[in-house]
Amino acid sequence: MKYPKALALAAAAALALTACGSADPAGDSPTADADGVTTLVVGASPTPHAEILEFVDSELAADAGLDLEIETFDDYVLPNTALAEGELDANYFQHLPYFESQVEAQGYDFARFEGVHIEPYALYSEKYTSLDAIPDGATIGITNDPGNQPRALDLLVANDLITLEDTGDVEPTLLDIADNPRNLEFIETAPEQLARALQDVDAAIINGNFALEAGLNPATDSLVIESGEDNPYANFLAVRAEDKDNEAIVKLDELLHSPEVKAFIEERWPDGEVIAAF
Repeated sequence: MKYPKALALAAAAALALTACGSADPAGDSPTADADGVTTLVVGASPTPHAEILEFVDSELAADAGLDLEIETFDDYVLPNTALAEGELDANYFQHLPYFESQVEAQGYDFARFEGVHIEPYALYSEKYTSLDAIPDGATIGITNDPGNQPRALDLLVANDLITLEDTGDVEPTLLDIADNPRNLEFIETAPEQLARALQDVDAAIINGNFALEAGLNPATDSLVIESGEDNPYANFLAVRAEDKDNEAIVKLDELLHSPEVKAFIEERWPDGEVIAAF
């Protein structure tokens, strides 16, 4: 089986955790060493999650008796696998709809904390400079991830590009499009590949972290952007359920919700590319 380069690198990084990470493969809860310092191995997407964790590690962790080992992943599957297998103490990359879909599909015994930040979803194009310029029959790249596709569809609905059937409590998919007045053709692609595929389609809806990694600014480079107000897609720290009350992990979550982290987010991403959720 051939893997995309980014996915292969992520897989290699995940395997490396088994050899060099400090999380116990058996999933034992993290504890302090003889000096009173607890090392936490945290999996994260490179941007902005790992950057936020790096700020915490360099500026706040020592005073809290923590030492963070940050492992980055370039996809949305391996961080939960590594957490379930005890290779990580926590991960920080996902929002609630994705978390719930994975817990249900994979049977993970996970718990979560409150949202730290929002990465606004946005529609990008290398061919057109406005939404009105996108022609009838245009090709639109969209995630094949069932935890995020409803979010992409909501963005299209909010901008009057499509309407959806009423699916009740079931998350909508492309099959639930009711009206498509511009006859848009949707190309389903793995979320980590959408930025690279942008040149091959007329426009694409890209996750905020992958857009940032590709050098795209959701606030200034997109044709339309998701609102941050009352946004249910805040990203948070996730752990195995048995560790929800672990003192070190609770302390890490407190640091992620600190005024210092909020100020860092606002300074690092001043255009609203990343928005603090607290």
